[in-house]
Amino acid sequence: MTDIFGFDRQIDRGSLPGEKWGRYAGRDVLPLWVADMDFAAPPAVIGAVQARVAHGVFGYTQPWPSLVEAVVDAVERDHGWRIEPDWLVWLPGVVSGFNIACRAVGEPGDEVFTATPVYPPFLSAPANSERRLVSRPLELAGGRWGWNRAAVEEAIGPRTRLFMLCNPHNPVGRVFDRDELGWIADLAERRDLVICSDEIHCGLVLDDGLPHLPIAALDERVARRTITLMAPSKTWNIASLYCALAIIPDPALRRRFRDAMRGIVPHVNLLGLVACEAAYRDGGPWREALLEVLRANRARVAAAVADMPGLASVPPEATYLAWIDCRGAGLEHPAAFFEAGGVGLSDGAPFGAPGFVRLNFGCPPATLAEALARMQRALRGR
Repeated sequence: MTDIFGFDRQIDRGSLPGEKWGRYAGRDVLPLWVADMDFAAPPAVIGAVQARVAHGVFGYTQPWPSLVEAVVDAVERDHGWRIEPDWLVWLPGVVSGFNIACRAVGEPGDEVFTATPVYPPFLSAPANSERRLVSRPLELAGGRWGWNRAAVEEAIGPRTRLFMLCNPHNPVGRVFDRDELGWIADLAERRDLVICSDEIHCGLVLDDGLPHLPIAALDERVARRTITLMAPSKTWNIASLYCALAIIPDPALRRRFRDAMRGIVPHVNLLGLVACEAAYRDGGPWREALLEVLRANRARVAAAVADMPGLASVPPEATYLAWIDCRGAGLEHPAAFFEAGGVGLSDGAPFGAPGFVRLNFGCPPATLAEALARMQRALRGR
């Protein structure tokens, strides 16, 4: 495949301020931790932002009709779900979204359920609104992460008000199927739960023939009790432009969500809105090329991990994140061990799973190859 978008190019990120590469400034450590990619944003996005900057005026701005149309069309095109413009609530980020959901649903002292391991802000969000976290672990069976349905049903009690879902799942990379989503929807109906579904990685499904299905798209019944969170940030690598959206079909739930935002959630950045429209409308060719690169990188990670003593991993169905079980290697602190070997990975403990690490393979193949080689050398050199 011809690399027309420059995915093989190793861009110098260490010379500019930035969280990912700045963590290891002055050290020979390759950062494969936080979930942003080392690729330049799509030309269509860069061009749109440059054109808006050239205008020279950056006054207060609300989402405009062509932007809303681009989002509505993209959700239908990519996920087969026709949404209405008035269902949209604009946010500076998905993390804001599920914190607002915790605040909007139930009362202080009520419970919020989620499954572990999971993106760490899921685990801290309930306490930010004086809610109590209840969790149960996903289980690995038959080479696939999934739900222990009996354990989940047992965990949800009379004060549980919110089911926080991550789909596609970060960090295990599952794309939950219609049967799994139908079970969650039925559970929410029986226990009168609101579902907050973080679907920020929905544009990064790697397996052909495995479409992402928003849980709210199952039917109107589940849509009425669901807050769906999406953003262009992960798919098109524009995280720091801070633009996300909640899709809330039910007017009463949408009003509660907006009320919980009042006075504490800022408007979305103007350039984030510009980038959002360009990504959803014109970013398709770049995304398709990106997915080919990520599929190849996923295969590289799978082959390398299979050859590393004591490590195990299930290739993700979506995302650019590999969830690696290091418990068989006898490493007390695996993230610290690999960092000492020159590779910065995310520690599994904040995800609720000590003994694991998360590896971000959204980087040029040469960077990934060097990082995997360093991990191999660190393990063999013990």
